[in-house]
Amino acid sequence: MIHIHPFKAWRPKPELVEQAACVPYDVIDTEEARQLAEGRPDSFLHVIRPEIDLPEETDLYDDQVYQTGAANLKKMQDSGVLVQEDTPQLYLYQQQMGTHTQTGLYSCVSVRDYDEERILKHELTRPDKEDDRTRHILTQRAHAEPVMLTYEPDDDITRLTNKVLSTTDPVYSFTAVDGVIHRVWQVRDPRAFVDAFRNVEKLYVADGHHRCKSASRVAEKLRDGDYGDEEFEFFPAVIIPMDEMRILSYNRIIHNIPQDFLEKLGASFELTADVHPAPQEPGNISLYTGGRWYGLQLPGASDDDAVAKLDVSRLHKHILLPLLGIENQRTDPNISFVGGIRGTEELERLVDEGKAGLAISMYPTSIEELTAVADNGQLMPPKSTWFEPKLRSGLLVHTF
Repeated sequence: MIHIHPFKAWRPKPELVEQAACVPYDVIDTEEARQLAEGRPDSFLHVIRPEIDLPEETDLYDDQVYQTGAANLKKMQDSGVLVQEDTPQLYLYQQQMGTHTQTGLYSCVSVRDYDEERILKHELTRPDKEDDRTRHILTQRAHAEPVMLTYEPDDDITRLTNKVLSTTDPVYSFTAVDGVIHRVWQVRDPRAFVDAFRNVEKLYVADGHHRCKSASRVAEKLRDGDYGDEEFEFFPAVIIPMDEMRILSYNRIIHNIPQDFLEKLGASFELTADVHPAPQEPGNISLYTGGRWYGLQLPGASDDDAVAKLDVSRLHKHILLPLLGIENQRTDPNISFVGGIRGTEELERLVDEGKAGLAISMYPTSIEELTAVADNGQLMPPKSTWFEPKLRSGLLVHTF
């Protein structure tokens, strides 16, 4: 039984939503954020990437960064860029990227559901990133960005969703600079969605593991005794049915490779030259080096182990570790990751310009593989999934 919690969102005036809404904090670095926010004083990047308003040499974990984020949020509230709802609400959030459309319930979910594993994770969180998000939340007294959750499609929820979409007009509808169309509807009957989600047994974290864990840490810090119904016991999420989720590949680049790498690879695998840059089926990978694409089939793994069966796990076991000496993908400086949204052309560019010696193009992890890992209480290797389109930040802010 999932607890859905309507909330009194702070949200942009309709005429300012395109200026305010922005990409999530973790898909860009500081310099990219600074460029995107240039000339846009109402951008929510000033809240989630507040270091852009401080000298370039400022440490990202300096107290001043967190205080600036809180001050920028208050400024957006006081100036009327963000306006708070009079009563707790629920919303539907739809994104259209090319021919793909996904629609989810934008609500708050319960920290208790997360702590008691009714909201299941599949990724390891890093303490330093947890600390950073926790400090932002506590200093701002707000959850500034939603997490992306998913669930098995439910007929009642689908019916309720379609009714809202067909009978009401969106409060927001705009096209972002990347061409993605964003629409938000206000739900007139929140209780119907609250009741419908009581029949959902579990949710899965798709994107936002550190935000989930940080929300739990914040609630634990502020809680006096047992779980309660204070606002800090809830955090915002967009909950999208699995059949509407879109996962792209999460590709790898190796900065330096041994001179005899291809020779060793050919001794262990049957290599095919001049293959398609994007693998066409699970278990296949494409590798780019020396101006050519090569393809190979990864060895299989036991059906009993949901993690071992993943392409990213098999890649690590059979190539990254034995042939390239990469033991820990999280910490080894010789490996970097490129989201599938950038395409295989970006992989070619990095190698051709000498910024990498090898690019590895992966077949996307499926939502079924993700849920199998989560259901088993296991964790995926780092950078296994890249979800698109990304949720926009600054649309609906939860405060406590």
